[in-house]
Amino acid sequence: MEKAFNRLAEIVAHAAGRAWAFVLCVVSVVLWAIAGPAFHYSETWQLIINTATTIVSRP
Repeated sequence: MEKAFNRLAEIVAHAAGRAWAFVLCVVSVVLWAIAGPAFHYSETWQLIINTATTIVSRP
């Protein structure tokens, strides 16, 4: 089980370090910002980006 987890972690780390992953993150934040007025800058709207950035940036 540990070997499988290590392999998966290696694959994910490699993918996250690619240029397309960075572009995907930037596009996501831009789309989130554009959606703000449609959702009246609600708490849920803010929670979405807060949760996403916390998940991505946790070691």
